[in-house]
Amino acid sequence: MEQYETEEQQVEAIKRFWKENGLALVMGALLGLGGLLGWRYYNDSQIAAKEQASFAYEKASEELVKGEAGFSQAKTFIDSHSDTGYALLMALEMAQQAIERKDLTEAAKQLEFVTNNAKLSAVQSVAQLRLARIQIEQGEFELALTSADKVTDQAFKGQSQEIKGDVYQAQQLFDKARAAYSAAMETNGRDQVLKMKLDNLAIAANG
Repeated sequence: MEQYETEEQQVEAIKRFWKENGLALVMGALLGLGGLLGWRYYNDSQIAAKEQASFAYEKASEELVKGEAGFSQAKTFIDSHSDTGYALLMALEMAQQAIERKDLTEAAKQLEFVTNNAKLSAVQSVAQLRLARIQIEQGEFELALTSADKVTDQAFKGQSQEIKGDVYQAQQLFDKARAAYSAAMETNGRDQVLKMKLDNLAIAANG
């Protein structure tokens, strides 16, 4: 699963940010509205709901790796907290578990949930990239290109171009693959795997 290593680190950063700042952001927004709408909108029940969601997420996350029962519990959590950021994080974790279980259909389903509901471009981009890789594995090359094209966050554009290169190489469209890999190298120039892909195109084209 090394191809997901960089994205996993990014997801972990998102999770840490949400855990450390999620409640504070909500509190800040509510306090900002307080002058206009009154303090009554900022009450103990709202704080308790956030804390309950956080606790439930941590528990479901711990159970997820324990097999089918944990997987079912994670689905229940998403259904119960679908309007929160925790549901998106859980869906990303479920997708990773599904990939490890070789259940690409389930993984794609969870990633589509994230792409359809995430508000942060970084979260959307991570999900789109993972979804595109799954679609390549499933032989759905046009869908993979569409998913890669939907990546809007500039920080992920290099990875998006690399995925396009993988699709074009699989389709034996070597000129397009070279252009995509070259574009990816502009932002990920130190990526040795990417450089190897680009160097191997000549061999593939003449093979």
